[in-house]
Amino acid sequence: MSKSATTFAPGRIEVLGNHTDYNLGFVLSTAIHLGVTIESVRLEKELLEVNSQTMGRSVHVQLDDLTHQTEDSWVNYPIGVIKTLIESGFVLGGMSLSISSNLPLGAGLSSSAALEVATAMAAKALFELDLDLMSIAQLCQKAENEFVGVQCGLLDHASSVFGRTKELILIDFREITVQTVPLPSDVTLLLLNSGVPHQLTGGEYNERRKQCTEAAAGLYISALRDATPEMVRNSTLDDVIRRRALHITEENERVIEGANTLRHGQIERFGELMYASHKSSSVNFENSTHNLDILVDLMKQIPGSYGSRITGGGFGGSTVSLIHRRQADSIIRTISRNYHEATGATCSAILTDPSQGARILR
Repeated sequence: MSKSATTFAPGRIEVLGNHTDYNLGFVLSTAIHLGVTIESVRLEKELLEVNSQTMGRSVHVQLDDLTHQTEDSWVNYPIGVIKTLIESGFVLGGMSLSISSNLPLGAGLSSSAALEVATAMAAKALFELDLDLMSIAQLCQKAENEFVGVQCGLLDHASSVFGRTKELILIDFREITVQTVPLPSDVTLLLLNSGVPHQLTGGEYNERRKQCTEAAAGLYISALRDATPEMVRNSTLDDVIRRRALHITEENERVIEGANTLRHGQIERFGELMYASHKSSSVNFENSTHNLDILVDLMKQIPGSYGSRITGGGFGGSTVSLIHRRQADSIIRTISRNYHEATGATCSAILTDPSQGARILR
């Protein structure tokens, strides 16, 4: 009888810490309640069957011929994970993966990482692999870097596997450690999709990563984690490279301060850090968009909103706002009306709380 499993991996929000992960810095993030579910079954034949209920597409590939797909690019995420697991020495057999998702595509909530993590969890369950959570995150990152071709950091995958109910997770990407920071019960997180699709494979993400590497080299350090904003300001770096480095170094400081302010219940100060983070993304890192900037500016004017900023890689996608729970409905009505009046576009809202990370459901 075929062995089967159902696995789930959530999307994530990065609440503070934009592009700091691959610079070996710090991020405050959380898993959300939405994500990717995979119904998986072991097969007798050496075949990987991947079916997307969301897209209505199906792809079959031989396990000994896991090559990059050009027509159905979405399938490269699960294929890359299975290929990376095999190349890492894990013994896998044929399997069928049926994928469904309630994550909005293009919203910057890391649907790709959720798909990769859910795939790894399915392989772990079907073949009883000896894989801990951090190993799953790192293998999925490797698959996205080397097979899909996006030079992402570990943030998305680590957030998906380490999510905790009612708590943000503080990740140190040099030490590869995770701590939790409680979020007060009277606040909640509001995601607003700007309606401008988020797309990292167009080259902007890889370009920003290259610029950060160039900045570290110009400062004679191994990673921007080792620099301070003062070092950057006093450097002779090219203006664009200097601004990229200034964003990363100041962002690391905002994350550490943000974690401390939450531990002491200083919500207003945390909100100020969120607004400062977004301004830096817009001015120094230039990974925001006109529509995202408008969403953040409008949120500043609404009572009950503590802070707001871009979340995810940028270049489209969503903002995350920290708001008072009891005022959520009125805030959503107001921001939706004001955003449409300002841009002609429609934003979609998702209310969420910090949620449990990836898991085997059955």
